[in-house]
Amino acid sequence: MNPAEFDNIARAERDFWWYRGMREILFRVLDGIELAGASALEAGCGTGYLSKSLEERYGWRMTPLDLGREGLEYARGYGLSRQGFSRLVQGDVTALPFTDETFDALVSMEVIVHLPRGEEGRALSEFARVLKPGGLLVLRVSALDTLRSRHSEFVQERQRFTRARLRQAVELAGFEVQRETYLNALLLPVALFKFRVWEPLTRAPAASGVAAMPGWLDRLLYLPLRAEAAWIGHGGGFPVGQSLLVLGRKRGSKPGN
Repeated sequence: MNPAEFDNIARAERDFWWYRGMREILFRVLDGIELAGASALEAGCGTGYLSKSLEERYGWRMTPLDLGREGLEYARGYGLSRQGFSRLVQGDVTALPFTDETFDALVSMEVIVHLPRGEEGRALSEFARVLKPGGLLVLRVSALDTLRSRHSEFVQERQRFTRARLRQAVELAGFEVQRETYLNALLLPVALFKFRVWEPLTRAPAASGVAAMPGWLDRLLYLPLRAEAAWIGHGGGFPVGQSLLVLGRKRGSKPGN
């Protein structure tokens, strides 16, 4: 990812509508999963804020990993009960520096989209390798090539996924898909207008989409994601959207069985 984006994320990650909404959706999905005290890897942790949130909410023992030194510098500033993270690791998701079957869970949010098309299989195979049999994969990616934007260019996103292509890649890596859905679906008409009409019309340059906005607009954009969180939390899903979420289990017995 473009290193310049880490500063933007660090300033906005707690309160910006997209981050708040996506966390709420993720938490509604994970709340029903029994993994108290799990050892978990965040593969591509960025600033580490999500790892901090997962430790606080679920008691997971997080290991945040990122390729970029810039993100890990922010992650060093996050602690839980004044302890901090036991490990902060600089590493490549296509060659994880861990032994086989180390973790109970692995979380990766919008990371494999930064790999060249075809390289996602290497990362997913590594995810399977470091998970214990039955280990949980929580994977979120950007969806649909037609939704590539000037923000996509700025953050150096190299690919987007359809549900079928992502599911195939996840299954080939050794996972059984337990749940999958598109996300950020209700704002899709707005996104299509902005990315396919407004940005080309105005010849907008590549730029971060994580930018300050009036509070009323931030609250307005957050409401559709909040509604999606409630729907998904009750078992619903969406047939199309701007992001894709997949939950899978590494093939084999569940941890402890």
